Amino acid sequence: MTGTYWRLWWASAVDALGDGAFTAAIPLLATTLTPDSRLIAVLSAVTYLPWLLLSLPAGALVDRCDRATLMWRTQTVQALLTGTAAVLAALHALTLPALATIAFGLGACEVLFGNAAQAILPDLVAKPLLPKANGYQQAITTTGQQFAGPPLGSLLFAVSAALPLTLDAVTFALSAALLATLPRHRPRQAGSTATGGLRWLLRHKLLRTLAALLAVNTFCAQLGNATLVLLATQTLHLSTGGYGLLLTGAAVGSLLAGVLDVPARLGARRTLRLALVANAVIFIAIGLSPTALVLALLLAANGFVTTLWNIVTVSLRQQLVPAGILGRVNSVYRLLGWGLMPFGALTGGLVAHLFGLRAPYPIAGLLRGLGLLAFWSGL
Repeated sequence: MTGTYWRLWWASAVDALGDGAFTAAIPLLATTLTPDSRLIAVLSAVTYLPWLLLSLPAGALVDRCDRATLMWRTQTVQALLTGTAAVLAALHALTLPALATIAFGLGACEVLFGNAAQAILPDLVAKPLLPKANGYQQAITTTGQQFAGPPLGSLLFAVSAALPLTLDAVTFALSAALLATLPRHRPRQAGSTATGGLRWLLRHKLLRTLAALLAVNTFCAQLGNATLVLLATQTLHLSTGGYGLLLTGAAVGSLLAGVLDVPARLGARRTLRLALVANAVIFIAIGLSPTALVLALLLAANGFVTTLWNIVTVSLRQQLVPAGILGRVNSVYRLLGWGLMPFGALTGGLVAHLFGLRAPYPIAGLLRGLGLLAFWSGL
């Protein structure tokens, strides 16, 4: 790995720590503003709505502009947004609509940043090293976002709601400073519109199948996860600190998947099939968790197989898609997957309201299983 790649890695590490604190703090903050599972689900939906609305233009922009510049500029905007949220929280002036507006802005920046971050990696790393590089990225992102960040965010939130937001703003700023040192590289274009990425993806059987499965799985993930904070704090009676520690369960599994290089041992397709089958079974079991410890173990298993899926699918796109349209293909791929997440969150909130806080996960697991059966032949 080159020194340039490690600068990207360190930027990801710094950013992930703040994001992890923010991830734990936001649902806790939302529960202080409303106890309604439907409104909390709406907040989650708003966060992911930009993936539905902005993915295609973001992909076209990533294929036309210097990707490193896009990344540090979006991180700067995110620092300003989280800094604003921190000030409002400190003044006890942060309302649910204001939080939703800031969440939408952060999500819009993440659409651009996430696409550029995946598209820039082949410029920094040789193709044979892409799975390992993606594994390192997944490992450090998981460590910050799910292992170190959530407990820290919960502890800071217990002192003041503004503190985890402030931490996130600082880490965004530090990440932007690191990314600004990356070499500039304007990609050579192939085609001129976002529909070029759609046409390419539809012609490729494996990536087309993976995009369809991603759509099913991300919808179901949000169906279950949108009200996880309520399942943990109301049904299993965890404290705010306990909720942060619970999220580290998923992190432990994700971290192991990121460093063990399982795809090199099993092969890409076998790894994908294992991950998809396990995800469906685990989601059904999560809804039946009798204790917080069992829930944490299941979240760890889910984190492990989800990270395996991410490593393999991201590496396949980086290896198979021509560099000049990688941003646009990524944008279509993530639109089909992430674009359904707002609807999954809203569905999860409604299911929890009608049938109880345990119901979303088993329903999501059954839907994942049906989706896998439908698309199995394409794997």
